[in-house]
Amino acid sequence: MSASPPSLVPSALHTDVKQVEDIKSDESSYRDANQIAISSISKDEPLVTRRELWSYYLYYNGDNGVGPLGYTQTLFQGLATAAGYDPIAGPGSSCLATTASGQCVLPWGNGTKSVPSVVLIANGISFAMMTALFTTVGSAADYGTFGRWLLLAVTVVCWAAQYACMALTTPNRWVLAMVLYIIGFVSYGATLVFYAALFPRLARNTPHARQLREKYESGEIPPEVYEQEESLEKNRISNISTAHGNVGYIIVLLLSLALLLPMTNNPKVDNYVLVLVTTYWVVLGIWWFVLQEPRPGPSLPEGEHYMTIGWKQIWATLKTYKHLPYTFVYLFSFFLLADGLNTTGTLVAICQNNKFSFSFLQNTYLGLSQAITSTVSTLAFWYIQRYWKISTKKMFVVTNVVTILIPLWGMIGIWTEKLGFHNVWEFWAYNIVFGLFQAPYYAFSQTMMAELSPPGFDNMFFGLFGLSNRASSMVGPNVIQVIINKTGNDWQGFPFLFALCTAASAVIWFGVDVTKGRRDAVRWAAEQRRHTQ
Repeated sequence: MSASPPSLVPSALHTDVKQVEDIKSDESSYRDANQIAISSISKDEPLVTRRELWSYYLYYNGDNGVGPLGYTQTLFQGLATAAGYDPIAGPGSSCLATTASGQCVLPWGNGTKSVPSVVLIANGISFAMMTALFTTVGSAADYGTFGRWLLLAVTVVCWAAQYACMALTTPNRWVLAMVLYIIGFVSYGATLVFYAALFPRLARNTPHARQLREKYESGEIPPEVYEQEESLEKNRISNISTAHGNVGYIIVLLLSLALLLPMTNNPKVDNYVLVLVTTYWVVLGIWWFVLQEPRPGPSLPEGEHYMTIGWKQIWATLKTYKHLPYTFVYLFSFFLLADGLNTTGTLVAICQNNKFSFSFLQNTYLGLSQAITSTVSTLAFWYIQRYWKISTKKMFVVTNVVTILIPLWGMIGIWTEKLGFHNVWEFWAYNIVFGLFQAPYYAFSQTMMAELSPPGFDNMFFGLFGLSNRASSMVGPNVIQVIINKTGNDWQGFPFLFALCTAASAVIWFGVDVTKGRRDAVRWAAEQRRHTQ
């Protein structure tokens, strides 16, 4: 088996493997490593304290996406629509007039673009920027304390972009709204990726994980039981953090109502709401940077730089696809699945904003329905999995089915206005169903990645995962905006998204063996350690 260049591999893994401690060059040790994959914990890493774990949960409680992912897009699309004109009536007409055709275009280059196309272009640019960010500095976060400061930096940038939305008060500032939306979206997506990369390391250092390891080492529990219980511990932290994100979503929406209801006629109420939800995140999120325990990675190899080592390490990692087949099959298929799901969400949001005239108030009510069901479903899925000891993949498959059905339902709207996201009740149903099944989707997809990531290379592989989850969607929005711009029909984008989600789900269902993939990952990490000693 070929090894990556020593200068590109962390020299001291933060997670160990029982077999790694015993691996020699003889064949019997390699057979042992193939039989069971046990991730242990470095004795040098601090034990996770209750305060630290709660600060981790509270960060995600604040980083719930209501501002950068919801309200900011609504504000941007609303200003763009107010600044545009009806192509049927011609320049100077209003897209908001009672006699408007329902189409709306903006000046774009030497021609025009429909407002939905402009929103999708903004998303495509955002995802392209995320691609550059994750590939450049994603795996560099495995070294030293760079990951800690990287999360702080992207968090502060997101906060600043959200506060700057106070300037978005007139339609002629729609370009500024687009810029702030892109900055907020990119930095928000980065916070999710670098936050998620922390949880495998936390899960391996909880008191319960330490006790499990001690029982395994003393022979009290067999390897298979340890492996299952360690996986459940990862799911516990992943599901609780997801639940906190949903609880934060609910709280922020309720706080928003405290402004939206009494200040309905205030033209700046939407801007005030964005300030409120961002301040909520600041108050809850700052504690993670204060209370997290130091778990630095190895020093940056001599002669390397944080801005270049990411590309080198990703190239070295991609060359290992033959040794980590299931990890890379999952990353590729999740690339397509995330592209389909994220773009579907954007397209439904565009239809929803048009249906409810860009109302923050109506979107808040709909968001509450999604947030409440998301919280209940995340805890319910976790209880079901823990009670019946169901594997992460099986739980993930259940959520995939609904991922496919959402664009399928949207397709119906091409041929009739009676169904297919044309009615108010459909958007209520969508938000409820999305909450019930797609919140667990995010939790289980993250745990799947943790299961398939080589121990000690968390940021490197979660950087690739982030590339799949967020940056993948530079494909979908660009394809869909071309379709919409040519047809003038927002619903024409759903068939492509249905095909994309179906193909990706089929590959995950039938092409990813998590058990074998986990063992391959442990063995690969063991080899990298041996080659750097």
